[in-house]
Amino acid sequence: MAFDNKIKFPLWIYPQTIENVRTHYKHDNCKSQSEFIEKAISFYIGYLDEEKSVNYISPMITETVKATIAGTEQRLSRLMFKVAVELGKISNMLAAMNDVDEETLRQLQGMCVNEVRKINGIISYEDAVRFQKE
Repeated sequence: MAFDNKIKFPLWIYPQTIENVRTHYKHDNCKSQSEFIEKAISFYIGYLDEEKSVNYISPMITETVKATIAGTEQRLSRLMFKVAVELGKISNMLAAMNDVDEETLRQLQGMCVNEVRKINGIISYEDAVRFQKE
């Protein structure tokens, strides 16, 4: 940068701040303390501008995430409804084919609740077949 493009102005600064500039400007690969201060000012202006952008973009991101979650929730609800219908059909077919007394049904309910808790709801047909054969 040429000096003919720069402006000289008075700067009031605390002694500790100027000491920090003297200590750090070479570590930042600056040729002068003025270059270091100019870079610091540019960095801070960028920080302030970014903060404005975040305040503008943040609500947009929030609304997008909310819409995505709502869409996912609707799809999951529809899928769970379809699964519940299929489970209802299977349950009714099994009930029609088998004569199960009330006590056996209560025991089955308790056993299934305990098993689902134990396996965290991850049910596999193969595991059920192995369990029934035991």
